[in-house]
Amino acid sequence: MTLSGSTASTPDSPEARRYNSIQRWLGIADFVVGAAFLVVLLVTGWTDWLRDLALRRGFQNYTLAVFLYLFFLLLISKALGFGLDYYGFRLERRFQLSTQKFRAWLWDETKGFLVGLVMAGIVVELLYFMILQSPQHWWLITWALFIGLFILLAQLAPVVLFPIFYKFEPLDNEDLRRRLVELGERAGTRVRGVYRWKLSEKSKKANAALTGLGSTRRIILADTLLDNYAPEEIEAVLAHELGHHVHRHILKSIFVQAGITLLGFWIANFVLHYAVDHHMFEELSDFANLPLLAITATVLSLLLMPALNAYSRYNERQADRYAFESIASVEPFISSMNKLAKQNLAERTPAKWIELLFHSHPAISRRVAAAEAWGRAQTANQQE
Repeated sequence: MTLSGSTASTPDSPEARRYNSIQRWLGIADFVVGAAFLVVLLVTGWTDWLRDLALRRGFQNYTLAVFLYLFFLLLISKALGFGLDYYGFRLERRFQLSTQKFRAWLWDETKGFLVGLVMAGIVVELLYFMILQSPQHWWLITWALFIGLFILLAQLAPVVLFPIFYKFEPLDNEDLRRRLVELGERAGTRVRGVYRWKLSEKSKKANAALTGLGSTRRIILADTLLDNYAPEEIEAVLAHELGHHVHRHILKSIFVQAGITLLGFWIANFVLHYAVDHHMFEELSDFANLPLLAITATVLSLLLMPALNAYSRYNERQADRYAFESIASVEPFISSMNKLAKQNLAERTPAKWIELLFHSHPAISRRVAAAEAWGRAQTANQQE
């Protein structure tokens, strides 16, 4: 086996660097706007006014008022961030990465808001119900229920949530389907189906994933991937996804998430008691304190983000290593990485600090270099 000339050090195009730089600043701006909104609500006391409005419109019914308060909160937040969301839509069009029209984008935004409202509504209603029922241990009980909901959502997402935004159909390429199912079986996972993901209706980017748990475990392949990549390259991409299964990254991530969430609920309980003791709120069940809980979760997430990204990059390197071991040659992996970088306008060689702070995956240049090193090692072993 011979490897082509090294592509690990191929520099990023000015277009890719510009696109990713704008994306980062857009994300930072969105974070600042959201955080500032929560702080303003608390500092000005507007959260109390919003709570009273919810109680009036909810006919003094606590459960209905909690939902209305959340609705008002999300609606105002969406309105404040709409300009940034629209700029993000225009950015994808500007760099010719999106195929979506404004009306379709707006409909997706509406669906996203409604889905988010329903999901957040379940969590928030459960949260304040447990605070009412068990003021001392609400955080521990809610944590356990939250983990259960998280696992249930991971199982239902491919069959309930994803179809709300995208169209899927069984893969009609029987040979490729068989090859991918066999690849999954070698990895020790039973795939319930292989689906063509009609991503091209919205984007020119390519992607693939192994989604779901148990009976909903399925492979989804973007049509933008299927139409532009050789079967060997698609196998290489999927082999990486299967590497996550082999190394039990999903299970490990659930445990990590459970630990972080437990810490978060413990801190939230402390913060709420502190706020009540200092007369910011009259009682724990005053749902006007929801912005305070949101700020607590945001700060914790921000502090942990570098460590979580580092853990994620470690998992990704393990999944890449499994891909190297399970495919006949690393060439398809290398070519697929290079093609994905070009097609998705990804940064191949981001600055080190950017990778450390923002990236959940190793830089593409590092992944390609690792594949090339693996290929050279295999060639050397074969020649001995």
